[in-house]
Amino acid sequence: MDFNATLIGEMIAFAFLILFCVRFVWPHLTKAIEERQLKIAEGLNAAERAHAELREADNKAAAEVKQARQQATEIIDRAQQQANQILDKARADAVAEINRLKAAAQDDIASMAQRAREELRERVGSLAVQGASKIVQREIDAAAHKALLDQLATEI
Repeated sequence: MDFNATLIGEMIAFAFLILFCVRFVWPHLTKAIEERQLKIAEGLNAAERAHAELREADNKAAAEVKQARQQATEIIDRAQQQANQILDKARADAVAEINRLKAAAQDDIASMAQRAREELRERVGSLAVQGASKIVQREIDAAAHKALLDQLATEI
């Protein structure tokens, strides 16, 4: 290998190129690479935060749905209890009304029976008086007396 002036010139030109690149080009490249690395790191951090926020939001949503279902179940249970209470009260009111109507009907029946007895007593009394007056008006005859009593018995 011969060392000649061309080789030395090329070496000096290459050294100037390296110095020029190291001094002017390399800092811009490293700065751009570092900025890009920061942007990528920020993007990855943002993605991780977004995933964490998404998981947290999903957990909150699941908890809210669970709470809403529990509240809905409680509301349904309370509504069923109220419905049962209303039904029980209506049944109790109906039983009380039936008992009241039954007592009123029994009172009406008892008063009607009492009136019927009183009417029967009055009729029996008036028939007895009529029978006695007929017996007294007629002459006392055993056969007539028996016929009169039979007639009176058939009228009663």
